[in-house]
Amino acid sequence: MSLPSALKFANLPTKIEKLDRLSKELGDVEIYIKRDDQTGTEISGNKIRKLEFAVKEALEQKCDYLITCGGIQSNHARATAAIAARLGLKSYLVLRGTREDDIEGNYFLDKILGADIKFIAPEDYRERRTDIMLELADELNRKGHKAYVIPEGASNGIGTFGYYRAMEEILKQEVDLGFKFDAIVTAVGSGGTYAGLFYANLAYKNSAKIIGFNVCDDSSYFKERIKNILEDSFKYTGERIEFSKDDINIMDGYVGKGYAISSPEEIRFIHRFAKLEGIILDPVYTGKAMLGLVGEIEKGKLKHYRKILFIHTGGIFGVFSKKDMFFL
Repeated sequence: MSLPSALKFANLPTKIEKLDRLSKELGDVEIYIKRDDQTGTEISGNKIRKLEFAVKEALEQKCDYLITCGGIQSNHARATAAIAARLGLKSYLVLRGTREDDIEGNYFLDKILGADIKFIAPEDYRERRTDIMLELADELNRKGHKAYVIPEGASNGIGTFGYYRAMEEILKQEVDLGFKFDAIVTAVGSGGTYAGLFYANLAYKNSAKIIGFNVCDDSSYFKERIKNILEDSFKYTGERIEFSKDDINIMDGYVGKGYAISSPEEIRFIHRFAKLEGIILDPVYTGKAMLGLVGEIEKGKLKHYRKILFIHTGGIFGVFSKKDMFFL
């Protein structure tokens, strides 16, 4: 299959490590973690894999402005601001929040990286974020710029190929490891990471189960969302792969209080995991997803999977915005 071309910014391949102590605690299972939190520093996390494809398309269209959206601590927004600065482009971030929010974590880095920022209310973000970004693009275009709009998380057809390539990377790493993973697990916040893994898993007729833990909305929402992302991606390859929404495995029940809202239980888990494995999860995505994975294993619902790979999608800068919840 011929994929679209991409930029090369991420430090790849990211390594796979066994979580020895967690695996021992859980019993008859081996948990591994793929360190996509180490794809870079300013561009760290899963978003850069998707942006390598999206921003390449922006450059091919001669765009000089990148517009995207996210929460106040959006990893994707920060990575977009960073890659724009690296390429000599401008970035405009539409963030859910207010100017009164503390300037810390990813928001602090957005400002250091020179991004233009527009804050919008949560209800506007939920209902009108795409329209708002398109309005900004029109305004910039009238001023002589050419803007490229990237959806939340770069989760669209072109962004899908970031994790299509990541799945290819995993398949090569399995050869070196000498075994195959029974399941590959990721947090699901906008759907693009799951979509890419799922697409390549089907394309290569791989036997692993792709499992997502949603950190907002619900399973039904993401099954439809991922289906639409995949339909969009087929336009780029010209090769459709048949699948059913029932094949998309989203394990609900670990959203907690809501997107980017942490419970004491989640913070305690992130803290315990850090002390156990020396790896810091983030409060928005991987903390909830790893808590979900451990919970489902302890309930016996994943007993058929003996070797599980968890994708660490990054987000360490978001921990600082939750610092007051630690050590209580």
